[in-house]
Amino acid sequence: MKVLSRFILLISFLVCGSLCGYAEIVNPVSWTQKIEKDESGKEGVMSFTATIQKNWHIYGLNLPEGGPNATTFDFSEIVGGELVGDIVPSTPATEEFDSTFNLPLSWWETTVTFRQKFRLSEGSEGFKAVGSIRYQACSLVDGSCIPPQKEPVELTVGTPVASPAAVSANEAASRSLTSGPDSPLWAPADFSKVGASAADNVSGASWLYIFVWGFVGGLLALLTPCVWPMIPLTVSFFLKKSSSRSRSIRDALTYGVAIVVIFLVLGLAVTVLFGASKLNDLATNAVFNLIFFALLVVFAISFFGAFEIKLPASWSNRMDSRADRTTGILSIFFMAFTLVLVSFSCTGPIIGTLLVEAASQGSYVGPAVGMGAFALALAIPFTLCAIFPSLLKELPRSGGWLNSVKVILGFLELALSLKFLSVADLAYGWGILDREVFISLWVAIFVLLSLYLLGKFRFSHDSPTEHVGILRFFLSLFSFSFAIYLVPGLWGAPLKGVSAFVPPLFTQDFNLYGSEGFKSFDDYDEGMKYAADNKLPVLIDFSGYGCVNCRKMEGAVFDTEEVSGLIKDKFVLITLMVDDKHQLPASIDVVENGKNIRLETVGEKWSYLQRSKFNASTQPYYVVLDGNGQPLVSSYSYDENVARFVEWLQTALTNFKVQ
Repeated sequence: MKVLSRFILLISFLVCGSLCGYAEIVNPVSWTQKIEKDESGKEGVMSFTATIQKNWHIYGLNLPEGGPNATTFDFSEIVGGELVGDIVPSTPATEEFDSTFNLPLSWWETTVTFRQKFRLSEGSEGFKAVGSIRYQACSLVDGSCIPPQKEPVELTVGTPVASPAAVSANEAASRSLTSGPDSPLWAPADFSKVGASAADNVSGASWLYIFVWGFVGGLLALLTPCVWPMIPLTVSFFLKKSSSRSRSIRDALTYGVAIVVIFLVLGLAVTVLFGASKLNDLATNAVFNLIFFALLVVFAISFFGAFEIKLPASWSNRMDSRADRTTGILSIFFMAFTLVLVSFSCTGPIIGTLLVEAASQGSYVGPAVGMGAFALALAIPFTLCAIFPSLLKELPRSGGWLNSVKVILGFLELALSLKFLSVADLAYGWGILDREVFISLWVAIFVLLSLYLLGKFRFSHDSPTEHVGILRFFLSLFSFSFAIYLVPGLWGAPLKGVSAFVPPLFTQDFNLYGSEGFKSFDDYDEGMKYAADNKLPVLIDFSGYGCVNCRKMEGAVFDTEEVSGLIKDKFVLITLMVDDKHQLPASIDVVENGKNIRLETVGEKWSYLQRSKFNASTQPYYVVLDGNGQPLVSSYSYDENVARFVEWLQTALTNFKVQ
């Protein structure tokens, strides 16, 4: 319990520190805006004054690429006149060479006022401007920066009257600056000329992934001390119940089906409880992931022998007694319930982890497939042993080896728990579990597992290891080899074999293997404007921080020389994270399927774009667009075939050139 109390204290400190640090982020810049006409009444000036806290600064209007975000003024709507000239700051910006970015930069401290002149159009008695100021502030003390901010602008003087010609000019000038569902670039995509959308391909791949993990989880659960001893007990139960060979086979098959049905109902009940449409959001929710991270660590400590998690004994005893008293199919179902309850302390962590992975699929199918596979792997040995009792003679006896299995599972639970902490860290941008920190912890975990398997140390409930068996030796060899494989990742190696689990490369502080890479946008409208200005096709990547298949595609496909070189030279890449939890500067109200929906986070905005424009909701999802926001080729989903992905990109390029 002393170890448990220390762990709870550590988790509380971690959670509170993360959440409190997130809540204490402040904006060191405040803005005031003013608009006024001159004495003639035909011209005027808009003024935007930034008041900057001490030891902070905002960057200049024109910065070189590869550095921080410049201060920019975007006007999406001008009514009653036109802008005259450029934005003029009240004082010259400080210009110095910044060693952090290795670039010449400019910035303002304390306060600065930006002035923009305007001229009223003929017949207009006023002027109106709507848009935004985008800027980024950084500290002069420690170099820390706040995320890029967006200050809304809406200034009006007099009674603006827009001429038809002015309205047309404004729409043409600000088309790409209109960020949101009202933009023409958000209009539904037409795939009729390029082929059907392949949005459903990823679902089959994801469900296969969940099925495999569920089946492997069931096999692991079978080897735990809670489940293994149940095999001879349940078989003897059926032998007592049965009066003939055919009856034994029928009862054994019924028992196997009952196990599958019970676990399926359990998985679907969790799905219904949370709601299929909310599962993906739940899977990337910070509080949920932190809680599950803590639970997995607690389960790991339990597997290490610090304490034991059990359901009340009265529950399993009551089920067991009812199984003895009842007859027929009902007694078999009670026996299956007994297995579920008795095995909870060992199967609970595996089932919980499986359900969270299934939750990221965002449908009822994922949990059903995962739990069905788990139950199938668990039910097959019980069914076979009930049909062929002689198999029991071949099974190894219960003993210390089962405790070793629990400890091995404890190490695996500890390693997997970091994935849930990483998902929350990425979705909210905390930066507490960067890639090299994650990999360092994994290296330590698997080295310790290797040493445990070699008998270099043991836990309180373990039996002394007199010699190392062949199986333990090869497991130790595998664990140590895996740790060595991870080591180059500390310096930026892609680690394609585990790219689905470790944080993405952009969180790496030092990348010895890195290159210049390709320019990527995280805003749809900004990326489309850049592509239009440079006459390039756009590759849209709908992704997610908690998307396992997205990480696998990045490692196996995007990081290859063929694909990365092609994207860098021929495309504009826009990566949109549908589970980004950062708040939008202002909420967006939309109507979807006849219902009013409010989009409040960045992820909600990009998820709505994917649904409304492309009629798809799974990730990863890729589509190539022209300058009008229409597809050049059919969509592409999860498929790690590099040659096929390159062919898909080349087809899009060919179609773009002939437009």
